[in-house]
Amino acid sequence: MQQPFSIRVWLAALLTALMLSGCSSTTQKGAVGIEREQMLLVSQNEMTEGAKQAYSDVLKKAEKEGQLNTDPKRVKQLRAIADRLIPHTRIFREDAPEWNWEVNYIDSDQLNAWCMPGGKIAFYSGIIDTLELTEDEIAAIMGHEMAHALREHGRERASQAMLGQVGLAALQILGGVRGAALDASNMVVQTTFILPNSRTHETEADRMGVELAARSGFDPYGAVRVWEKMLKLSKDAPPEFLSTHPAHETRINDLKKYAKRVMPLYQKAKPAPTP
Repeated sequence: MQQPFSIRVWLAALLTALMLSGCSSTTQKGAVGIEREQMLLVSQNEMTEGAKQAYSDVLKKAEKEGQLNTDPKRVKQLRAIADRLIPHTRIFREDAPEWNWEVNYIDSDQLNAWCMPGGKIAFYSGIIDTLELTEDEIAAIMGHEMAHALREHGRERASQAMLGQVGLAALQILGGVRGAALDASNMVVQTTFILPNSRTHETEADRMGVELAARSGFDPYGAVRVWEKMLKLSKDAPPEFLSTHPAHETRINDLKKYAKRVMPLYQKAKPAPTP
């Protein structure tokens, strides 16, 4: 049965209000010019509190398995790099240097590193050892992951998922959609709305990351070298249109462009050579 006109109008107004009320930007554009508006329906506090618990769970599991901070020299290096990067997060967010940043090292074969909302960072031994990362390259990856937190990409994706659920509920009410048809609609929402934004997130984090590295005195071309190494390991990667991340070649070309843009910042910030 078709729903009354008043209900359809109310649901349409609700969706519109949610979309409009949630549109804002969490960061300043910096030298790399990030100024896209974001849909942020979930609160920052919710994400930060959730990250604290999730991070604690990860660390407890790693410690229980004897994988947490097993190499003191590496831990010291990672935290020293973070200490150089963190003050420059201010260029994107005034409040960010005061976040409760944490950096830990996990002994695992995973080629992985991440930063949860609020500045909770983890590096895995696999990515450092397999790619034989230099300090500049570690800084490039760390800056990229910090940029995800600065830009609140996790909060944005959670908000997109929330809106998607509201929209699907409205679809059920308006059209009586059930079962397989509703599942198909959910898949369409995922692939046409959320998936492209994930590529956008990666590009934003790449560009912000090279700026953070450059301002901190790390060679911004370190990010280019990271993805050149990743390309060698990923010859069988799926084509770009099937991936949540940009194709490696696309990414490398974009990073070269933005590394060049921030080179003056690096030249100004890098330590003077030893006499």
